[in-house]
Amino acid sequence: MDGQYANDPEWADVTPIPLDDGSNEEVMPLASIAYPPEYIEATSYLRAVMAANEMSERALKLTQDVIALNPAHYTVWIYRAKILFALNKSLEEEMAWLNKVSLKYLKNYQIWHHRQVLMSSREHFPTIPPKELDFLMEMFAQDSKNYHVWTYRHWLVRHFKLWDSPREIEDIDALLKADVRNNSAWSHRYMLRFSPREEDVPDSGLANAGDMSTTPADKGRLAIVDEDMVDAELEYAQKAIVLAPENRSPWWYARGVLRAAGRGLGEWEEFAGRFVEGDAVKSTHAVELLAEVYAEDGEKGQKAVDLLTLLKERYDPIRKNYWDYRIKQIEVDV
Repeated sequence: MDGQYANDPEWADVTPIPLDDGSNEEVMPLASIAYPPEYIEATSYLRAVMAANEMSERALKLTQDVIALNPAHYTVWIYRAKILFALNKSLEEEMAWLNKVSLKYLKNYQIWHHRQVLMSSREHFPTIPPKELDFLMEMFAQDSKNYHVWTYRHWLVRHFKLWDSPREIEDIDALLKADVRNNSAWSHRYMLRFSPREEDVPDSGLANAGDMSTTPADKGRLAIVDEDMVDAELEYAQKAIVLAPENRSPWWYARGVLRAAGRGLGEWEEFAGRFVEGDAVKSTHAVELLAEVYAEDGEKGQKAVDLLTLLKERYDPIRKNYWDYRIKQIEVDV
């Protein structure tokens, strides 16, 4: 083999382990991947040092080379983290390097898993680094709905207990001001305000969701409710709806808030009615909410059917079968 590592005296003591993709077998692989020569060489040396469990500066540099060639190489990230901790390297320097890689490869999952592994070290990061949230906002400036970044930020909130941190809600306000349709930001806001905060629950979700003894009606309902905060969040959602009535996110955010507070949808009947005047509909989400409110009132069942029929025939015919299903449910109840 002739290449960067084969010609480097630093690697003279290492016998590279070639990739075994089945090409040497009697039955050839159906579709061999045509890797670039430099990647084939780098990964052959990577397999050798991993087999020897080598924790060294040269192995660390090798992982960086492989990542530059293929940042989606999951195993190399795990090995790199192991070396960093074994050599007691500066994780602050690693994070600075990782920031550059993150901005280059916006949709890479492994980068964010690696970041979480590093940040999980209480020894190195007893508190959240001062610039961490600044960097996340820099990432959101590139892609405000990046799933990997949002997942990581959810984890940060739980790990460092940031639910009530002013910075969290300030950043969410800024992101929603920039794009009121950012469903990821709405989800994060709900997580901050209403999701359970126990250690053994998922990053986000409904209160009591994992308790099998809880009735369906109580799923998502908080045991203790801050009514002032609930009122403020409902008002926040209403202002967002006025800006974009057909935006689904704040409507469903409000549903979650009402559920968490143990309040019924009927509380929003008057507000939703502003967007439905006869057949003039400004928001199909308002129509659906009103239909649910009327369906709960036995005397208004027909009004609910009329609204759902309006959705089926005029405003959302692509989901005709779904609206038929909803109508049949109401007719059965009526």
